[in-house]
Amino acid sequence: MASSSVGMVCLLLVSWMVVPSLAKVYTVGDTPGWTTGVDYSTWTRDKTFKVGDSLVFNYPTSHTVDEVSSSDYSTCTVGNAIATDNSGATTVALKTAGTHYFICGVVGHCANGMKLSVKVESGSSAAPSKSPSSSSSSSPASTDKPSTGTPSTTTTTTKAPDSSSSWSLSPFMAVVTTCLALLVLVIS
Repeated sequence: MASSSVGMVCLLLVSWMVVPSLAKVYTVGDTPGWTTGVDYSTWTRDKTFKVGDSLVFNYPTSHTVDEVSSSDYSTCTVGNAIATDNSGATTVALKTAGTHYFICGVVGHCANGMKLSVKVESGSSAAPSKSPSSSSSSSPASTDKPSTGTPSTTTTTTKAPDSSSSWSLSPFMAVVTTCLALLVLVIS
């Protein structure tokens, strides 16, 4: 009886550790971050974004991160943001499939290339892990007008991360935890 209880605990522990590692956290623009002079079309080219993934925007507070409609993205129209943040560190949880559009709301910055279009696929990514604080939420950005439905993204303001990932268990740690759980299961 005790052996099966330990086995169940190990199985639950392994499941709990592996699931958060499935969602990916992308630092927009990598090292340069969210700034002028970066080709964000090239940056997204080799990436597959899935529901549950997150985008981390790191930038000086002289910029903004505005989630906008498709038409506002195409014309670089500022002032109609679905959601906006200017904290310098913005995390956007991708909650729905479809194309999400982001621009810098400072006049002229979008026209100088500070715009990001992200196609999000419905996939097997897990829900993002816990965030330190929440600042705003928004409606789907894949249509020209925001809907009154369920929010598609959540903008979370955090301190700038030291690496390109927020709190989530690395695949390496998931493997180590799995091995330890299996060892405990065998011993018991």
